[in-house]
Amino acid sequence: GPVGFVVNVTNLPLGSGWCKYQQQTAGVNLMESKIQCPHDPAKATDLLMRLLACEGVTGEETSIAKLLIDELVAAGVPRGAVLQDDSHLRMGLQSACGNVWAYLPGQGPGLVFSTHMDTVPLCRGVVPVLEKDKGMIRSAGKTALGGDNRTGCAVLVNLADQLVRSGVPHPPITLLFTVREESGLHGARSLDPAWFKGATTGYNVDGGNPGRFVVGAVGAQRWEAEVTGIASHAGVHPERGVSATMIIALALSEVRKKGWFGKVSKGGKEGSSNVGVLAGGGGGSVGDATNVVTDYALVRGESRSTDPHLVAEITDAYQNAFINAAKEVQTVDGKTGSVRFEARVEYEAFRIADDHPVVKKAVAACEKLNIQPVLEVSRGGLDANWLVRHGLTSVT
Repeated sequence: GPVGFVVNVTNLPLGSGWCKYQQQTAGVNLMESKIQCPHDPAKATDLLMRLLACEGVTGEETSIAKLLIDELVAAGVPRGAVLQDDSHLRMGLQSACGNVWAYLPGQGPGLVFSTHMDTVPLCRGVVPVLEKDKGMIRSAGKTALGGDNRTGCAVLVNLADQLVRSGVPHPPITLLFTVREESGLHGARSLDPAWFKGATTGYNVDGGNPGRFVVGAVGAQRWEAEVTGIASHAGVHPERGVSATMIIALALSEVRKKGWFGKVSKGGKEGSSNVGVLAGGGGGSVGDATNVVTDYALVRGESRSTDPHLVAEITDAYQNAFINAAKEVQTVDGKTGSVRFEARVEYEAFRIADDHPVVKKAVAACEKLNIQPVLEVSRGGLDANWLVRHGLTSVT
């Protein structure tokens, strides 16, 4: 959802006649039926406009959650089959509400369709504008539009509407709308897998080109190093101080020299790392004055790779570098500073095989619509990182 993000509503493969449906279920032979289910572009666009206009930046999804529940019920999903979980109570941070789930009964193995309902903070106060002559939706003013990911929400609601109206046979379908994706994948991370009701495969709608399938993604760890030195007057007795900034400088220098900073290539595996935050006490500047040896600094960074072992190796390299640097910087009488280093898994890497049934079905669907499928591995995290971790093999 960058500023100026637009949604093109004209050049999509929108079928408007008879839909072919194929289903394989236990005890039922492969069947092919023709059921009338015309697509209504105007209705779908109106739905998208309502969703775009609804407030719901990450962590503040109450209004969009309510609207989604109302839209699902209006589409014909029984109110009792639309639920909201308590994932927000397990996140460890302030959040307005939990994920929204909807269930459509069917036959055979279950299938999950997921998306996230939150937008980036830049979307606060958005006013979507439909320019019919250009076939485009844009944001008025300077806000972002929120196409990421209100388009995904529209897809899932429209799917429910199509299935209910057409009566086409289908497997048990779970629709999942997660919260706080933009601020750390927290909704997907904190959900209870029991809500999948036994489903083991699914599709996560979050992207642009309908033929672009993300079948893998990097994993990431976030780390934090709290460096404590010893304050002293830098002009009168610098030898009595231990500089926290010097400890950091030496640590980062070691990390870079050994190939652990930026793009990382080790043993045929690739990853990346970054140092993103350097702060003093209370989040202010590092140090108090130029004539005082800095006695405290906080450093935050991240490690990423599609290989989970390399992610851990990168983080370990940073930890060891800080420990070594803290030993090296000493006062005249041998005193040293200290380092508190903590790391946590932000999301874990995954890779779905190209010949996995959930991938092959997606590719086959594209080919039927004359869309060129492309399989990709993402360098960023997405809800699928946690869906896969929870046991749901999910293509985005």
